[in-house]
Amino acid sequence: MIYFDNAATTRPYPEVLATYTEIASKIWGNPSSLHRLGNQAHRFLEASRKQVADLLGKDPQEIVFTSGGTEADNWIIKGVAFEKQNFGRHILISAVEHPAVAESAQWLVGQGFEVEQIPVDKTGQVDLERFAAQIRPDTILVSVMAVNNEIGRIQPIPEMARILEAWPKVSLHVDAVQALGKLDVSLFLPERVDFASFSAHKFHGLRGAGFAYLKKGKRLSPLLTGGGQEGERRSTTENLAGIGAMAKALRLSMEEREFVQERLAAIKSSLLQELAKYEDVELFSDLDGHSDNILTFGIKGVRGEVLLHALEAYDIFVSTTSACSAKAGKPAGTLIAMGIPGNRASSAVRLSFSRENTMAQVEQFLTTFKLIYQQTRKVR
Repeated sequence: MIYFDNAATTRPYPEVLATYTEIASKIWGNPSSLHRLGNQAHRFLEASRKQVADLLGKDPQEIVFTSGGTEADNWIIKGVAFEKQNFGRHILISAVEHPAVAESAQWLVGQGFEVEQIPVDKTGQVDLERFAAQIRPDTILVSVMAVNNEIGRIQPIPEMARILEAWPKVSLHVDAVQALGKLDVSLFLPERVDFASFSAHKFHGLRGAGFAYLKKGKRLSPLLTGGGQEGERRSTTENLAGIGAMAKALRLSMEEREFVQERLAAIKSSLLQELAKYEDVELFSDLDGHSDNILTFGIKGVRGEVLLHALEAYDIFVSTTSACSAKAGKPAGTLIAMGIPGNRASSAVRLSFSRENTMAQVEQFLTTFKLIYQQTRKVR
């Protein structure tokens, strides 16, 4: 089996699974309970929070645990809007955001907010000049993803942060779900960033755990109310085993980041070089300005799901667009925003790599792809 769908979810580290099992079986008290078992669980929760914060170079009080990136995105987008609505109702998001951000923002339109999209150029990068011109006195929030989940385009977060230095009252949120463990933290979490979203299963942790970064002094209206957990910012009993396992996964992924990125860059470079030799293959990703772990391409005239299932027959697993949009049959929204016509965008398939992929798998993929490409001659 060849698994090239790591942007959708990654295989957990074996050590992470072991950590989850150990915590769930040995530290099973409720962190909010006042007795000895509760105190033990609370100490472990705070130790995990400190480990995550230290790895990011942040304060533990700035880390709030969530169920994943979607919850963190929803909470930050809606929470900032309602917290700051008396100062303005204008929100800017990039035209290539994940549905967790885009649909949260669209929901706010029905609540009386104005949402405007920041356009991108033909490579999928935010247009910085247009962005600077779109900021208004009533703008309260800017939201942008660090690494695009469909084509791997890295957004210029430090440059956007510098533009916002002139607008200190505008909150900046970064969806960093696809960035953590792949990029240097300074590229997606510079000092000007106020909020950020993360998800454990994107860096070899477990599904159901994630966290939000909330810069000290910044306020959000809570999305979940109840028992007052997480400093009354996010009520619900914490997923202690998932959080501890996530802290372990983050440490491991950051320790090996540079080594793994060298391998992924070699894998992507080799694939790009070989795929470019096919007359009817269109490349939507590049090396320059893109993450090393995502490569998106298409065969002209062949729908992405056709190629996906053809590869699946050989035990090679890829994706069409983002995993969250694929089942809805939507073309890659990023490609549409880049100005690529729908018939070409619908051909897109995404290969996404991790520490477990090898050059031997690349060779096997290319051999299989050559066979499938020849079989699509009549369709093309």
